[in-house]
Amino acid sequence: MSKEDMLQEMFRMQGLLNRRIGIREAGEMSEEEQQKWVLNYCRAMSQEIAELTDSIPWKWWARYQKFDLQNARVEVVDLFHFLISVAEILGMSAEDVFTYYRDKNKVNLQRQDSGYTTKDESDNRSIGQTPPIA
Repeated sequence: MSKEDMLQEMFRMQGLLNRRIGIREAGEMSEEEQQKWVLNYCRAMSQEIAELTDSIPWKWWARYQKFDLQNARVEVVDLFHFLISVAEILGMSAEDVFTYYRDKNKVNLQRQDSGYTTKDESDNRSIGQTPPIA
């Protein structure tokens, strides 16, 4: 498998897992169901972030803590499971995520170049509107 196909493969595998556990595809859900599942996944990601945080010694008063690198890595992967599921619920493919990521990255770089001194999200309006790279 080429590196370019890895995100696509992650989406394929997550889609199979979601269908196996009974979650329908975005096109088969009502808007109300989509909202419910996005919220479910957001709650799950919040929990995974808490678990990732607990992998890192953040309690400055507790000397027993150790950095659990292996668990931190697993929690990052758990986040990807839920994040890919959210993307799928919103009707996004791996290619869509790449396009949105690329476009948002350009916006973030432009914001840094300009000093990002004011909050103006109008630069987000064109994200995802550019054709994907062939």
